[in-house]
Amino acid sequence: MDMARSQRLTPSGLLRINASVQGGREITPLVLAFLRRYPEMQVDLVTEGRLVDIVAEGFDMGLRPADLVPRDMIALPLGKPQRYAVVACPAWLATHPTPLTPADLSLPDCIRVRLPNGALFRWQFEKGGEVVHVDAKGRLTLDEAAIARAAVLDGAGIGFFIEQDVAEDISAGRLIRLLEDWTPPRPGFSLYYPGRRNPSAGFAAFLAMVQDVAARFRTR
Repeated sequence: MDMARSQRLTPSGLLRINASVQGGREITPLVLAFLRRYPEMQVDLVTEGRLVDIVAEGFDMGLRPADLVPRDMIALPLGKPQRYAVVACPAWLATHPTPLTPADLSLPDCIRVRLPNGALFRWQFEKGGEVVHVDAKGRLTLDEAAIARAAVLDGAGIGFFIEQDVAEDISAGRLIRLLEDWTPPRPGFSLYYPGRRNPSAGFAAFLAMVQDVAARFRTR
């Protein structure tokens, strides 16, 4: 009985987390810290574009932008708000006019992105309460942010990214940010999970670390 009680109180076993690719990057430092703190734990972090039913597919938790979290889940904010970034390389801008509003975008020069469900991603802008959606008409369609970034760096046109995916390129001057005043912050990531009456020790320990991180962000 003492051994069984110890197993319930000591974090051990497997924790499965499903996240978007960007969400996976956001949570990885926390996962590594968790594994260092609890050597008997294992974590299976699966990153993918599609939004899955975490209960049906055997995951303990999910991580997605706050506005994509299913309503029947318990959610905890994790990390700072996200932003989109519209970018082009200096060589492309040297031969094309710089767009000052979404209406100025040269649509045939926009890199199109296909979502996991097959739909084409619509570029969303917002300024002063005005929301504008743009359907890119570019000649190149891709389904991977890293490939789209490489194409924009090569001068293929204008790209629309999560800011963190191109932040280093912007800082280094390899990419120039466009329409920054049209891309306000959007909800950050949330960790979500179904309600549980008797969570495992590992689940509870990871949740406590997430709550600690969320509390630090709220006090900044």
